[in-house]
Amino acid sequence: MRELVNTAQSQAWNGDEGRHWSDHHDRWNAINEGFNEPLLTAAGIGPEDRVLDVGCGTGQTTRLAARAAARGSALGLDLSGPMLGRARLLASEQGLVNIGFDQGDAQVHPLPEADFDVAVSRFGIMFFADPAAAFGNIARALRPGGRLAFVCMADPARCEWAQVYGSVSAALPSAPQASGDSAGPGMFSLADPVVVRDVLGKAGFDDIRTGAVDALGTFGQDADDAAEHLLGSGPGRHLVETLDCAGDTNGARRLRGALRAALAPYEQTTGVRMRTGAWLVTAVRR
Repeated sequence: MRELVNTAQSQAWNGDEGRHWSDHHDRWNAINEGFNEPLLTAAGIGPEDRVLDVGCGTGQTTRLAARAAARGSALGLDLSGPMLGRARLLASEQGLVNIGFDQGDAQVHPLPEADFDVAVSRFGIMFFADPAAAFGNIARALRPGGRLAFVCMADPARCEWAQVYGSVSAALPSAPQASGDSAGPGMFSLADPVVVRDVLGKAGFDDIRTGAVDALGTFGQDADDAAEHLLGSGPGRHLVETLDCAGDTNGARRLRGALRAALAPYEQTTGVRMRTGAWLVTAVRR
């Protein structure tokens, strides 16, 4: 990886979190793939477009973009080595030849100037330590008039799985209380559309639009399965580690039980289904 400034996020996504998302890429895609159609429709990718996918993870959206840009190309950019390893493997298995992946920090990665027609992201742009620098770098990589389309988390009150974490945290006295604080990098850092418009405007974008978009995702076969999956993710591990540090020897067991109980109301015949509320953002590079 070349120059890096977002070191905390790099450590997370090249450590346990990145490995968890890589190992369980199919499950994370089952949670988030409901946003693919509105994102790609908003991006309007043409058959000859050059597409940049920022925070591409294991590359599902990059592969979809490569298929839409059949005579063009798609480049996925991400901090995570484990996730990019999975992305390259999946693209190769699917026989995609107009696709590539770079490991890098979007805030400073040396993207070719004015080289892309479209930039997209599905939940990959909320973790910048310096959003202005990152979106400025993305703007420079787009040609004048190039399009930006991304999906980011909205207020946690619109997100059922965030409410599950919040209720579980509140029920465990020694665990930290869940917060929707958007200060600093994190999943809710762009939850306020005013912040989004301000950052993008300063980065060199016009015609900035935000619209609410929701999607149901499948989190597991049943409440037990979904609880185990969420306990392996960053927020779940954080709760377990906090309980361990507080000397709560039964914390992990109680947390698992609390998660199962909170997830049970979302069980359907097709699995545990929960709604995620997001913003679909579009803009045009000046």
